[in-house]
Amino acid sequence: MLVISYDIADDKLRARFSKMLRKNGAVRLQFSVYEVNNTQRVINNITAYIEETFAPLFSGADSVIIFDVSNIHLRKYGHAIHRDKDVLYF
Repeated sequence: MLVISYDIADDKLRARFSKMLRKNGAVRLQFSVYEVNNTQRVINNITAYIEETFAPLFSGADSVIIFDVSNIHLRKYGHAIHRDKDVLYF
């Protein structure tokens, strides 16, 4: 699983980046933070697409951080997405 956080100044580029993540199965956790919980092939495709397509377009003010959290236990609080466990409402 990856957590991708980004800060992209250009509105159009930021929108394209966000759309690319959603199109590849990423789930938005916060405005500029996505979770990618998919097969290794999909994860590799996303990282390659970022490196080959988006990285050359970034300005000095832009940043993308990819956290590989496959072996880390995550705790989510508040309005975090709880896809890890079934949630029952009565």
